[in-house]
Amino acid sequence: MTTDVLASELPRVHVGDWFDSLVTWCTDNLGWLFDGIGSGIEWAVDNLTDLLNLLPPLGLTVVLALVALLVAGWRLGVFTLVGFALIDSMELWDPAMDTLAQVLVAAVIGVVISIPIGIAAGRNAVVSRITRPVLDFMQTMPAFVYLIPAIFFFHIGAVPGVVATVIFSLPPGVRLTELGIRGVDPEMVEAGEAFGTPPLRVLTRIQIPLAMPSIMAGVNQLIMLALSMVVIAGMVGAGGLGGEVVEGIQRVDISGGFEAGLGVVVLAIYLDRLTGSLGDDRRSVLRTLFSRGMPGPVG
Repeated sequence: MTTDVLASELPRVHVGDWFDSLVTWCTDNLGWLFDGIGSGIEWAVDNLTDLLNLLPPLGLTVVLALVALLVAGWRLGVFTLVGFALIDSMELWDPAMDTLAQVLVAAVIGVVISIPIGIAAGRNAVVSRITRPVLDFMQTMPAFVYLIPAIFFFHIGAVPGVVATVIFSLPPGVRLTELGIRGVDPEMVEAGEAFGTPPLRVLTRIQIPLAMPSIMAGVNQLIMLALSMVVIAGMVGAGGLGGEVVEGIQRVDISGGFEAGLGVVVLAIYLDRLTGSLGDDRRSVLRTLFSRGMPGPVG
């Protein structure tokens, strides 16, 4: 009872109205910027979708299976053959490719943004203190909330879904990259600096190769969150498997919704195992590229 009285006596803080005013101001004054971003994302998604559909379903399935075989081993290769063949047999190939294109575009944008921020936070305590509360806010905000301003800025379709997906999936990429950079043995860094190695080469030849398992774990989590958010984005007309799931909910179509969800599971397992293997010290192509030419235990 006391709590209710106190609550009624507190002044109303119109945080939502302030945010609404900010979104309106951005829409009125930065429309050119959002149009450019939207056009770029739409171009990337459309072209990647067309690229994925260049080969017939069976042909692309074989290509994806070969990639899985080379990167993660025969088990994932076999799963890829069976899983993507199942998607095609359920007549969900086109929505699956739409979803895969959106996830890949969102993941690339997320990686390009999150890894540099994570590296900066790992090397600078001030940057870390600034980014930590921002990442906490981004991780705890409900996923559906990101769709609201995205619709205002980019209307409906795949673009607001990709934008909301990028924002939603950034935190693990930043956090695990920072964790990996901070986890590098300081003696390795000091040894490189003692030999007169420039700071940029210390970063690219020592810190990043040693932090690569953690960085790739962040990329893995980023992709998984991107996939989950792209499905949610089906509510704003993003299409793909998310649109199929939403349609199944609206029509109370148990079989259609389950099949679309099963397609999402196949994509999730494929992307998870693939990126997980890239983070393995024994398999990581990125680690090999970064560490080439580095002596001793770093190479």
